[in-house]
Amino acid sequence: MSLRGAFVQRGLRWGALGLAGLVFATAVSSDADARTRRKPKAAAAQSYQPDTASIVVDANSGAVMQASNADSPRHPASLTKIMTLYMLFERLESGKIKLNTELPVSPHAAAQAPSKLALKPGETIRVETAIRAIVAKSANDVAVVVAEALGGDEPSFARQMTAKARALGMRQTSYFNASGLPDERQITTARDQSVLGRAVYDRFPQYAHYFATRTFEFRGKTMRNHNRLLGSVPGVDGLKTGYIRASGFNIVTSVHRNNRRIIAVVFGGRTAKARDARARSLIDNNINIAAVKRTAPMVVEGWDSKEPVAIASAAPMPPPAPAREPVAAPAQVASASPIAVPVAPAAPAARPASEGPSPGSTEPIKPNAVKTFTVQPGAVTTATLSPLPADSRRLTPGGAPASVTNVATVKADVPPLPPPPGAKPGVLGTMPAHGTKLASASPNVPVPAAAESASRPRGGWMIQVGAFDDEKDAKSRLDTCQNKAKDQLGKADPFTEKISKGEKALYRARFAGLDKDTAEAACKSLKRSDIPCMLLKN
Repeated sequence: MSLRGAFVQRGLRWGALGLAGLVFATAVSSDADARTRRKPKAAAAQSYQPDTASIVVDANSGAVMQASNADSPRHPASLTKIMTLYMLFERLESGKIKLNTELPVSPHAAAQAPSKLALKPGETIRVETAIRAIVAKSANDVAVVVAEALGGDEPSFARQMTAKARALGMRQTSYFNASGLPDERQITTARDQSVLGRAVYDRFPQYAHYFATRTFEFRGKTMRNHNRLLGSVPGVDGLKTGYIRASGFNIVTSVHRNNRRIIAVVFGGRTAKARDARARSLIDNNINIAAVKRTAPMVVEGWDSKEPVAIASAAPMPPPAPAREPVAAPAQVASASPIAVPVAPAAPAARPASEGPSPGSTEPIKPNAVKTFTVQPGAVTTATLSPLPADSRRLTPGGAPASVTNVATVKADVPPLPPPPGAKPGVLGTMPAHGTKLASASPNVPVPAAAESASRPRGGWMIQVGAFDDEKDAKSRLDTCQNKAKDQLGKADPFTEKISKGEKALYRARFAGLDKDTAEAACKSLKRSDIPCMLLKN
């Protein structure tokens, strides 16, 4: 080979090596550039850490068993749908709609972002199917269908939801849509959500079972509930999960085990698995020390949700699981601006002793010193309801004939009758409740006119606004009704009446001393607030 050929061959070899090096360098550079481009997203995901909040409430006693940031504002995400269903359950209970009622789908409802059933404008969906779709699929389009059916449009329904939240004592909750899709104004707290969870089981035991729906079938497709605690943690029987980026992974769950019930709430899980792990920990730490006997009143409208924390704050969230559950890509929204926390109103001042006990109080009634005259029970006729005291204190007769006090003011021109043997001055006499007309001690002594008017009820009608297992619940309903229908019930006589059905006792909540027109007006007013009301004649 010539010298020139050797140089050419060596040049080709070096050229090939140089070209190979260039290709390799380019590949390495491209890969590094790709990694650099991907890095910001990964870094952003790692730096995102939503604030956590949690609470555990004993539904039987009402005690807060554990809490962490329970009153800090958070976005409810799909937990919003618990209130949407609460409003729907109210309409079902009142009979205004049925489980088989068909609800129309509007273009606005059909246009909602996933998760959804992909309903088309002009279609309809049955109420019961809508309930299951909201619970299991967390369908945003179906939530809006319900909102428009009940409120006319979604903004109006959201205002009704907020009003209902306030009535239940959820002081820091505001709703602006029915689904929980991102809205910076839509806020709540862990404590408020625990109140709503309790209210669902107190008010609607006949519908609460829908929150335990584990699978949902629609048009040939089977969808599984996002609440993975159902079926995996003993006693879990609802309620709902939720997620948007601004809130993290949230859950409100009910656990019923061995006559105990607790409501556990977790906000801000970094992943669904981390959220569920925290919820499991809260359940395991508290369910076995919860109360077995129900002592707390029902959560009803007008109920105060402010309760003290009974146990020290919860431990911090455990580290998230390394593997993230596959979830649909959420809409990327900016975190909400700082939210002002409303200040709880001051507790009402104590009632002066001169005003007597408040309605529903169990304080003893202090008798006033009055003149009395003897009553002969045998000379009176039987009536269904004896007159109530004029100061509107509640009467709670038992199963046997009750004793009531009839007070009459004797005019000065009528000579007082001598007290019965052994009677002490100023102590009221009692008689079995056989009737409402008074008889004099002697046939020659007429009953004073004042006594006759005092014994006569103001009206011959009364209303019943519910029957409850617990007398406190009945009294609470009476307070709520008087607030709702002040014009008609402001001067009515509220009372509870105990009845026995076998071994079970019920307490009827009633108002007496009404004329028919006032009673009918009161019932109409209460039914507009979805409070059952029944007209009765004395």
